[in-house]
Amino acid sequence: MLLSEGSVPGALAGAALRDRSADGRLALDGRWTADQAPTVEAAAARIAAAGRTGPVAVDLSRIERLDTLGAWVLERTRAEIEQAGSALTYLGARPEHRILLGEVRLREPDAPPPRRHGPVVGLLDATGRRTVQGGHEFVTALAFLGELIAACGRVALRPGTFRGNALINQIQQVALNGTPIIVLISFLVGGIVAQQGIFQLQRFGAQTFVVNLIGLLILREMGVLLTSIMVAGRSGSAITAEIGSMRMREEVDALRVMGLDPVEILIVPRVLALMIGLPMLTLIGDLAALAGGGLTAMLYGGLTLDQFLVRLQAAVGVHHVMVGLIKAPFMALTIGVIATIEGFAVEGSAESLGRHVTASVVKSIFMVIVLDGLFAVFFAAIDF
Repeated sequence: MLLSEGSVPGALAGAALRDRSADGRLALDGRWTADQAPTVEAAAARIAAAGRTGPVAVDLSRIERLDTLGAWVLERTRAEIEQAGSALTYLGARPEHRILLGEVRLREPDAPPPRRHGPVVGLLDATGRRTVQGGHEFVTALAFLGELIAACGRVALRPGTFRGNALINQIQQVALNGTPIIVLISFLVGGIVAQQGIFQLQRFGAQTFVVNLIGLLILREMGVLLTSIMVAGRSGSAITAEIGSMRMREEVDALRVMGLDPVEILIVPRVLALMIGLPMLTLIGDLAALAGGGLTAMLYGGLTLDQFLVRLQAAVGVHHVMVGLIKAPFMALTIGVIATIEGFAVEGSAESLGRHVTASVVKSIFMVIVLDGLFAVFFAAIDF
């Protein structure tokens, strides 16, 4: 119920609203709860009527009890008064009342949909929005990378906090358990590349040069690129799903409550495992692809094993192997950063988890290809 400033609550049982005092302040008392709904609605209507004549200050210090219904009615009244061009402010609200009023605060009305433009303007608008969003995501990735480097520095200064068992487990998940699929895919791709190369080079009687083709292509580009794409699809998506599930179950928040850094506990071991495991898988994938290419060259190109090995040794050197291995840690870092960012962005629904896992794989593959192109330009510029 509503009282004017300075009134006595007990003397006004069943009263609603009296004349406002000179400063326009209204005082509420009693129980603003669901069982008093008719009285609450009547009082709120009179508050709204008072708000049409000027700003209203409502004193909540005398309220005995306030539940969700009472708070919602007050917030609805505040919104009506503000829409009418006036204002309503709360005075003397207890902390629990402020929390309840904040929780039931009415949402602002959704903005009207933007006016539809022609196809050209719409395309330019969509391109601009995507560009701005990409810039924001790039800044977020840089900030997260800095946080990851800082966490690695803290772990290096305090080796006792490093979770070695977690690192070993992640290396097993990334490298050991991923070896069979990497070997199979690399072997098949090496054989396909060799077969197509032989068919084309036979027109010029130069099928023996297929060894040069697969040696340089596999060791410099295809080996690390194919392995990185497979790791992004296999391990990157797993990291996003694991962290996203922990976010949904509030396990990440629990780590912070216990005074632990989630980046040190969850991210550092996984990223280090990727940076260690991806070069290993790249080397294994190179050998498997060369084996597949060599077998195909012997079956379709008429080469013997000795001829294949001699030409391979003459065509490639250690620096060609190093080109692929140098790229691997950087690609692993990129995959790890993107996977963890998308994992931390998961909200509380399965739909959000699936969306961010998909985004993690797509973004990782895209960035791996872009990074491989940048490295190719760089190594060509330095003639390495």
